[in-house]
Amino acid sequence: MTTLTSSPSTAAVTLQQLLARGDRQHSLLQPSLTALLAAADNTSEGISVAHIPFAQIRLDSRHVAAHDVFVLLKSQAGHCQKSRDYLLQAASQAAFILSEIDPSDLFDDGQLPEDMLSCPLIYTPHIRDFLGSLIQARLQYQQPSRLPTVVAVTGTNGKTTISQLVAQLTQLTGMSSAVMGTAGNGRLGALVQASHTTGDALDVQQFVYQMALEKAEILALEASSHGLDQQRLQGVPISVAIYTNLSRDHLDYHADMAAYAAAKARLFDKTHFPSLTHAIINIDDEYAQVMLDMAHASGLTVWTYSLDASKPATFVATDITPSLEGVEITLQTDFAGGDTADKGTGDTDPGHKEGHRINIVSPLLGRFNVANLLAAIAAAAALGMSLERIAKLVPQLQGAVGRMQRVASRDGCFIVDYAHTPDALSQVLASLRTHCEGQLWAVFGCGGDRDAGKRPLMAQAGLAGADRVILTADNPRTEDPEAILQDMQAGMSTAQYQRTHIEPARQAAIEYAVMQAAPNDIVVIAGKGHETYQEINHVRYDFDDSVVLQQALQKAGRR
Repeated sequence: MTTLTSSPSTAAVTLQQLLARGDRQHSLLQPSLTALLAAADNTSEGISVAHIPFAQIRLDSRHVAAHDVFVLLKSQAGHCQKSRDYLLQAASQAAFILSEIDPSDLFDDGQLPEDMLSCPLIYTPHIRDFLGSLIQARLQYQQPSRLPTVVAVTGTNGKTTISQLVAQLTQLTGMSSAVMGTAGNGRLGALVQASHTTGDALDVQQFVYQMALEKAEILALEASSHGLDQQRLQGVPISVAIYTNLSRDHLDYHADMAAYAAAKARLFDKTHFPSLTHAIINIDDEYAQVMLDMAHASGLTVWTYSLDASKPATFVATDITPSLEGVEITLQTDFAGGDTADKGTGDTDPGHKEGHRINIVSPLLGRFNVANLLAAIAAAAALGMSLERIAKLVPQLQGAVGRMQRVASRDGCFIVDYAHTPDALSQVLASLRTHCEGQLWAVFGCGGDRDAGKRPLMAQAGLAGADRVILTADNPRTEDPEAILQDMQAGMSTAQYQRTHIEPARQAAIEYAVMQAAPNDIVVIAGKGHETYQEINHVRYDFDDSVVLQQALQKAGRR
């Protein structure tokens, strides 16, 4: 067998060495790897995969270099031909291959043509159960580094805002913080745009490891339902898990809302995330009990939050006074924890019941952002910060880009928001309605190649919350924008059409809203938020709602 020589940063390692090294952080890895090696010894014709040196672990056959390990995962679309092609492409370079797919399923006669493979192939049907831990163990082997404490947020809406608020609060205390999610990955102030809310297992583990190398102490990340269902976060040392809400979205992927909720609930399962200590759950949501049941079954410290003073939540917002400048609230809580932020992170206990009432002034717009703020406050408390200190820091917070983002104008009020579900759009419009002296406008569309059943619901949400509606393109992807708009109009009445304008070109739709809105009107450009592109037929064209809006305001003499 060829001897593998590498630089220290990519020094060769064997599975047996990773198994022998083992660590408490990846307790799930040892039994899984032991079982894998036992199975491999029975199928590799005397060649023990345990002792084959390898360089890196790859999930993309195009990136496999000499002596790498290739992990062949099942395609969500179930394309056996493509999976077979990936297998054969990687085999020419790989040290060995771990396959989630039964190799006999990839070939017509059920027989694996061994002469086509120049490396061992091990059928590993449960590879996702320990893949993240395996990748992190490989990364740590070349240069051990302490991983950050991780706060994970799941739910249909609010993930980006909460994760960024948690990172801001901790950074304001002097802790080094980072985020991973829809709006980008990296240290605060230096985010790199991401293609997915939750990347694949390799991307996730490499990012977590990179943040460790950069000495990040806290990582606040978004946990998508796809990522949880496909176990892309396996092996991430999540300490605090937050649940926001659940409303219709991604039903092109999940069979129904129950399956969608079950995917979210995985975040609170300690068998999947052994490092979990705290669960923070929005009990105003109808699916909260699903999360509560899982969290209690896992023996976590469970805290809840609510905007309803009649509910027995750990953190409750009362006396909510919103404005276009932000919101003032009274935080009512039975939490009484000390401030350990200066000494690093640690577990805190709710302590004795004192019925604290703390006045808080937040610069975040919208009632729904009060709920997001409560979640972030609870997470900061779980990390060891005192409520008094948190309250003093809240006025310094900044909303996430593209989330209730107000764009400066000479008159009127123009907002860019990421709301792309019926519930999110309804909440944005309801929050702004109380401040609107004139008419409330909503400009939005629906994404292509996604849940088509959501389209008329989006239109009705806009019509229910706004006085004037402009239907336009979002990211049409491979669909005809006109066809998407037709779907959105299903069930609309004559009266609704009278206050609806349809303009497929998004830039023209934004310009129309700017030209038509009166000085005391509020205009919401919804659906794309932070995105800097519009995807049409597999091409991402430059398009940023806030930039287009600024240009339209300038052109109309309103900026």
